[in-house]
Amino acid sequence: MNTKLILSKFIIRKILFVFTFGMMISCNQKSEADLEFIDYTKFVNPFIGTDGTGHTFPGPTMPFGMVQPGPDNTDIGWDYTSGYQLQDSTILGFSNTRASGTGISEFGDVLLFPFVDNETTLSSKKIKENASVGYYSVALANKVKVALTATERVALHQYTFPTNKAKVFLNLQHGLRFLTDSLVLDSKVTLLKDKKTITGYCHTKNWVSRKYFFKLVFEESYTSFKELPKAPKENAPKYIFDFNLSHKKLNVKIAFSTVSVLGAANNLAAEMPHWNFELVKKNAQKTWNTYLNKIAIEASRKQKTIFYTAMYHLFIQPSNIADVDGKYRGADDKIAVATDKQYYSTLSLWDTFRAAHPLYTILVPERVNGFVNTMLLHHKAQGYLTIWTAWGQENHCMIGNHAIPVITDAFVKGFSGFDAGEALKAMVSSTTKNHLNSNWDVYTKYGYYPYDYIDNESVSRTLESGFDDYAVSLMSKLMGKDSVTEYYSKRASYYKNLFDSSTGLMRGKNKKGEFRTPFDPLTPTSPMNNPGDYTEANAWQYCWTPSLYDVEGYIELLGGKEKFTEQLDLFFSIKSDKDNKHLGQEGLIGQYAHGNEPSHHIAYLYAYSNKPEKGKDLLTQIYNTFYNDTPKGITGNDDCGQMSAWYIFTTLGFYPVNPANGKFVLGKPQVKKAQLNLKNATVLKIENHSDTFDKTVLNDALLSKEISYKSLMQGGTLQFKK
Repeated sequence: MNTKLILSKFIIRKILFVFTFGMMISCNQKSEADLEFIDYTKFVNPFIGTDGTGHTFPGPTMPFGMVQPGPDNTDIGWDYTSGYQLQDSTILGFSNTRASGTGISEFGDVLLFPFVDNETTLSSKKIKENASVGYYSVALANKVKVALTATERVALHQYTFPTNKAKVFLNLQHGLRFLTDSLVLDSKVTLLKDKKTITGYCHTKNWVSRKYFFKLVFEESYTSFKELPKAPKENAPKYIFDFNLSHKKLNVKIAFSTVSVLGAANNLAAEMPHWNFELVKKNAQKTWNTYLNKIAIEASRKQKTIFYTAMYHLFIQPSNIADVDGKYRGADDKIAVATDKQYYSTLSLWDTFRAAHPLYTILVPERVNGFVNTMLLHHKAQGYLTIWTAWGQENHCMIGNHAIPVITDAFVKGFSGFDAGEALKAMVSSTTKNHLNSNWDVYTKYGYYPYDYIDNESVSRTLESGFDDYAVSLMSKLMGKDSVTEYYSKRASYYKNLFDSSTGLMRGKNKKGEFRTPFDPLTPTSPMNNPGDYTEANAWQYCWTPSLYDVEGYIELLGGKEKFTEQLDLFFSIKSDKDNKHLGQEGLIGQYAHGNEPSHHIAYLYAYSNKPEKGKDLLTQIYNTFYNDTPKGITGNDDCGQMSAWYIFTTLGFYPVNPANGKFVLGKPQVKKAQLNLKNATVLKIENHSDTFDKTVLNDALLSKEISYKSLMQGGTLQFKK
């Protein structure tokens, strides 16, 4: 027989076998759990949360990116903290920075608005808009089509005009404002001789005082320009540029830096040396896919849309505001170089310490050391740890010092890319040296914040500080610092000083130790709308804060597990008033308010009660009621991914009730199957075999109420079954 023929037949058979075997494996994997998708970005709908109080935005951005180009409907108002509301048909223009889901406005830098030669109105109605991962487009009534995409530090605009005659309005006075009418304190802008390039900086004062630097480049030269007259209190220029385009399309690049114009120029050169819009868009989608495929779920198209959009929102922030060379402007206005070229801002820690940051430790562990080092650098510059930062500057929004539990959580979970000794010193310093909203002399003197000394949020400040104290004690204990542990363990029990046994609630006290009277436990208070003892919540909603870290102590305080169960039942059944978005009262079940963070862990507390099944049913109710796949799909502000993190955790069947101790309370998975693709190619499979499961098993080991971070990250199979 012909040797070559035999060899050829052998090779063909081999190829057919490999192909068939490969196809069998592929089919098996897909039919087994439907856990493989070619493009996860197709499940993301950036319009979710853009209608109502979600306060998200539809424009493109990169994971943890510095820039977020998108449409601005107006420049002020609580409803427009991201610059955008879906129902508003007017577009003022397209700015390039913003926060996602916050309750206060900031950013909105470098507004551009394209229009045609004979138009005089510097705004337009929108006709049709589209958004997907890494891309936004809108057709305007002025007959201009706008498309946006971005890299981490550079926004790319593309304007398609009906004629070659075109105009672009550049407004450097614009910004997303909060209770201010001035915004820009100072600016310096240069129009280069090439008639394409504009550079400069603006110093703004709104939520924070900050400086941004930019380099803007038109793809084609403008033929002429005019500077518009400044209105009173305006300190930045506004221009109209005229173009005679070669092909009706104009691209514009805008790079940013916290450091300098040179920093912005370097960012531009490094990230976008070309004008290929489709390439930038494609790269954005590719990058996002690497983040979205960290979890695969078996679910309906609707549920996948909600889930992957939640993942998308989770990874928008914190924003890495370091330049490509690692330089950044610190809280002290000085330039420094960040470790590993990472310096993060838009740190909404009162919200995100609860679930978003614990989720980052699972899904993006490579970012965690950068988060912590940022907080330590902030401490060096400012004298205390991060509270809430925008563009690297402290705004002191909300209460507590919740960088502390984020650092402790990282340490407990074994992250070591930061100086633990320095971190503990920063935690102690931040909780002993007085600073805005943290008067430790008063706190330690009375064992609580008296309402006649601290005239606002006295109960909430005490309870939130108690959790921080617990986090310090936990980290110091692990480091063998006994005296520190003893001191902070005592402070962590201060919540008991505000416990009112007659109501079972946490109640304000004055300097004499007398409870506040009259006492209305159902009325929510908020610093800006209805000042009182609680932060965007009422006494019922805040009474569960100690259970973040001391469930057993709180059960004992209430009189045992039966009383604890009764308290939970009462909480979820007492009639609530109508929604009040400014007082944290949205997504109501009894007194539970899912639209604001103090309630987020409470349904999971049933795991410690006599009715664990009731908690699982409530989780499913919350999950299905307060999230959907429409623009109104987020109840309450998304708050830089915290609302989204709750949804992701609850989908998977566990949640960090205590977000500092490296453990997760088991709940009820909301999907049949899920797969977490963890670091070092480790895989954790989650299987939900029954809606009425009574045991949870990880790799054949029976679990009780909790699962540890270490166990999760080792992978295997987590089963919920009868």
